[in-house]
Amino acid sequence: MTSDPTILHVDMDAFYSCVEQRDHPDLRGKPVIVGGVKGRGVVSAASYEARRFGVHSAMPISTARRLCPQGIYLPVRMGHYAEISRQIRSIFLSFTPLVEPLSLDEAFLDVHGCESLFGSAPEIARQIKTRIRAELGLVASVGTAPNKYLAKLASDVGKPDGYVVLTPDKVAAFLTPLPVSRIWGVGAKGEKRLHEMGIRTIGQIAAMPEKMLIDRFGEMGRHIWELANGLDDRTVVPDREAKSVSTETTFAQDIGDRGILRIWLLDLVDHLAGRLRRESIWARTIGVKIRSSDFRTVTRSTTLAAPTNLTNIIWKAAADLFERSLTTDLMPVRLLGVGATGLTREPIVQGNLFEQNQHPQQAALDQTIDTIRAQFGTGSIGRCILLNRRPEENEDGQIK
Repeated sequence: MTSDPTILHVDMDAFYSCVEQRDHPDLRGKPVIVGGVKGRGVVSAASYEARRFGVHSAMPISTARRLCPQGIYLPVRMGHYAEISRQIRSIFLSFTPLVEPLSLDEAFLDVHGCESLFGSAPEIARQIKTRIRAELGLVASVGTAPNKYLAKLASDVGKPDGYVVLTPDKVAAFLTPLPVSRIWGVGAKGEKRLHEMGIRTIGQIAAMPEKMLIDRFGEMGRHIWELANGLDDRTVVPDREAKSVSTETTFAQDIGDRGILRIWLLDLVDHLAGRLRRESIWARTIGVKIRSSDFRTVTRSTTLAAPTNLTNIIWKAAADLFERSLTTDLMPVRLLGVGATGLTREPIVQGNLFEQNQHPQQAALDQTIDTIRAQFGTGSIGRCILLNRRPEENEDGQIK
């Protein structure tokens, strides 16, 4: 663990719904639910007012309407949120080039070496919160700590409008009373197994011999013990330096509906492909990650005939991996992710005779969507009206 807390985790509070409340002041203080507004739609974001009724992200809209019939239900404006995300990213980059985005509304920052320009890491965190509020009218929670795990945990614990600074001397006291469910990877079934051992807090895990946990849980036991002791050696990796690019989401509640999971997978693919194109990167290998409620994790990957950053090609590969990987015993699902490796900036495209005529059309479609999202963020544009209904495909497996 480093001697100073130089890692920041910035997470926008109820991002989509807060954007809507900002844009429409008459919605402030009211339960706002953003997501699919009909059919098999799911909740993409819920304002804190809506959360008091039990509404949360990834919940079917039909369930949300039962819990909160007086809620205000709005469609996803993905292009608009993406434009605001770019504005937030520009604020991050004005402090440090070491920015690792996790999604549109959260990112890790490493501000080591930036202190002489902007002050200490806690001061930088405070400045970022202030600028996001002043320039964009939105609220961010920020955790500042010696590593990524602690920084994210700090921002989560502080929500909403959080500002938590963890120095090394405060880590043990911070972690000790927290429930074991706060450890990355401990889902409902893992929590139950720990409870059966009489373990309910992170402090109890930290006090155990590491070998005891390894004997009981295998390598997962080592992972749990390290995090319980505040250890995490992962670095902040910007997209431009990454050997892989990925995006994933951990659901507030486990999802056992295959159709809803496909909708989320399409959203993740759309986000991943957009990131690749923004960085002028092509990927040769696509992977899918599925984690069950008891933290069993399955990852599968496939190597493409040629590097790509086209959404349709990535979707076809990811959807195929998803269908082959999501077995009944993995349900319900706690986490879903999609990633790209084998990155290159100089793709050699050799497509076959029948594919090569489709690629220019797909590239043109992607470019059009990217341009609209970049220049006209207030528009809602995307494939399948993301998170609104089940993805529709033509006979070639391409998304409509």
